[in-house]
Amino acid sequence: MIDEAKNIRPGEEVDRDRLHEFLSKAPEDFGEILEILQFPGGFSNLTYLIKTDKQEYVLRRPPRGANIKSAHDMGREFNVLSLLYQHYKKVPKPLLYQAEDDIIGAPFYIMERVKGIILRNRPPNNNSLTPQLMQLISEASVANLVKLHQLDIYETGLVNLGKPEGYVERQVTGWIKRYINAETDNIKAAKNIMHWLPENIPDTREVSLIHNDYKYDNLVLNPEKPEEIMAVLDWEMATVGDPLMDLGTTLAYWAEANDDDLLKPFNLTWIPGNLTRDSVVETYFQQRNMAATNVLFYYVFGCFKVAVIVQQIYARYKKGFTDDPRFKHLIHVVKALLTNGEKAIQLNRISHLY
Repeated sequence: MIDEAKNIRPGEEVDRDRLHEFLSKAPEDFGEILEILQFPGGFSNLTYLIKTDKQEYVLRRPPRGANIKSAHDMGREFNVLSLLYQHYKKVPKPLLYQAEDDIIGAPFYIMERVKGIILRNRPPNNNSLTPQLMQLISEASVANLVKLHQLDIYETGLVNLGKPEGYVERQVTGWIKRYINAETDNIKAAKNIMHWLPENIPDTREVSLIHNDYKYDNLVLNPEKPEEIMAVLDWEMATVGDPLMDLGTTLAYWAEANDDDLLKPFNLTWIPGNLTRDSVVETYFQQRNMAATNVLFYYVFGCFKVAVIVQQIYARYKKGFTDDPRFKHLIHVVKALLTNGEKAIQLNRISHLY
């Protein structure tokens, strides 16, 4: 269950000699590069393991053919980590950022590696994820999201990461535009949701730091005590805004046992012991000492947003920017997410949609 790096996928290689030469001139003593491997998870930014004679590091860069600057801005992600690390230690320590693309063909940044358990897209063969453990992990996941949302964005300076005013409206408008720009198939559920969302935007009750991609495979767990979260990864979409938008995205990823099987690789929340989406909501709002309101909107938005992210990746595949076979059938994942959002509207609930 320890997250292991593997051989680099064809077409995504890193020039070891050029990278070593560059790092040898950096203020940080990275040491001599012994090996470069690639972490297999994820469909967005590319993540590599850099082994040196000093220690292990992680390098992140945008995918080939990406043109979505806000989602693949390495400088912004590095700045988020640099600011956040001063106030929230459950993130890898950022070390170096390179804005130019003349070293490895794209901007990149390097951070320390936090080695631990990452729950990827399938349960381990040894049946170690017991219902009791999964309940503890799911509860810890929600509790940690609450802590993130309770960080003082003004005292820490995190407020400078975005523009909280009008955040929800901008997100709805922006993600609808992104879907239209990346659209490849005529999907009725997408049309229905794009009509429903602007008409049901709730008032914002508060603003906070939001991760925007908070799910199990972005959490590093303690190998000795898996219910303990050691680090939160992938801050590429972090900003400040309505924290319930963050919760909605997490709920969209939070697959249940009766959801479409296509959605289960997102998150191992469907195996026995995990909280249901309804239980996540109940736990979150109890710990925030807040009344749960407008949850349907935030969940439907989350389903739509994640569908757009997958649609953008699928569109890159359709345009020939990548031949990664994992991307070939992503349109069916898009449809499954949109179906969940549409069913939630029809049934006026976010759990037990089937």
